[in-house]
Amino acid sequence: MVKLDMTDRGILRYLQQNALLTTKELAAQLNLSYTPVYERVRKLEREGIIKKYVALVNREEIGKNLIAFCNVSLKEHSRANGEKFVSAVMTFDEVMECYNISGEYDFMLKVVVNDMPEYQRFLMEKLGALDSIGNTHSIFVMSEIKHETALKV
Repeated sequence: MVKLDMTDRGILRYLQQNALLTTKELAAQLNLSYTPVYERVRKLEREGIIKKYVALVNREEIGKNLIAFCNVSLKEHSRANGEKFVSAVMTFDEVMECYNISGEYDFMLKVVVNDMPEYQRFLMEKLGALDSIGNTHSIFVMSEIKHETALKV
């Protein structure tokens, strides 16, 4: 874990709120000059603390109205079977997040699609086509109460 000082934390807080801030704007917010802020941002990028910059798209405005959490159990708990599953899931555009979890299931997928028929196609034609899967259990989001992207630093 990298030690972050107050300036690094400030940079991360501001960039998590608006990644389009210029270095000049960021320096003004932090009451610092351009060069040290520029160097700090580059260092945070080099060290992998800042992974990438993205635009957050309003999923509902583009018709992605259904969020499902799909729990998956593998047929067989072997390294090869797990790797095969992970490789396949990485190619599925519908899967926004994938976690290897403990408990009754082996993986939890966050799937975002247009509607229930699209989810059914995903489940039957993509996920269900994987021979590594034992069973699945789907949970559907009725309403999104909180969705944050910024981490407290």
